[in-house]
Amino acid sequence: MLRQTYLYFICFFVLISCSTNSSKTSFTLKQGDLMFQNTGSDELDNAIKTVTATSSAKNYSHVGMAIQKDNNWFVLEAIPKKGICITPLSQFLDRNKNQFNKSKTTVARLNTKYTPYIDKAIAYGLERLNTPYDEVFLWDDNAYYCSELVYKMFSSQELSKDKNPFLTHAMTFNDSAGKPMASWVEYYKKRNQPIPEGIEGTNPNLMASSAHITFVHDYEKE
Repeated sequence: MLRQTYLYFICFFVLISCSTNSSKTSFTLKQGDLMFQNTGSDELDNAIKTVTATSSAKNYSHVGMAIQKDNNWFVLEAIPKKGICITPLSQFLDRNKNQFNKSKTTVARLNTKYTPYIDKAIAYGLERLNTPYDEVFLWDDNAYYCSELVYKMFSSQELSKDKNPFLTHAMTFNDSAGKPMASWVEYYKKRNQPIPEGIEGTNPNLMASSAHITFVHDYEKE
């Protein structure tokens, strides 16, 4: 009887262990997955998150798209200093980690009705590699910020604005009292540019709130 009980517990823990290991390795990226990232806590990152937080997404300051090339994974993105580029996945995930050395990156997948648009979306981005980063966040210039690139990868196709999986809105750089945040005032002063309050735009938190995506993986919980 004791031997049977012992064997039962051995089998039980083996099954639990296999189940746990399987859950950790079951996730696989797909072409076109959206990589939402908390890139850090410096002044600009915090300023972005402060003015873009939504009820369902508060901590994202960057977004890119997963692409596969020669059996390797990359992230197609627009980042400061480099502009539009493709970044090896491992490098992207190493960009900012928590105290447990886990990447602050969450993956979302577009609903299947948008699958036919992913290849053209990626082609749009790849055709614009090395285009400058839009550090003043304007909509109608020849540069791109991260979420602007992802939005236009779809809006460039035969999708009307109300069919695009993502929204735009009037951007704000104000605090909760309706006054321009000091960090944004300084940011635009250094660039000799007026704050583009109220112009059309988008941001990672707004994209993360889309009803047309499903979050499928969190690298912090691996």
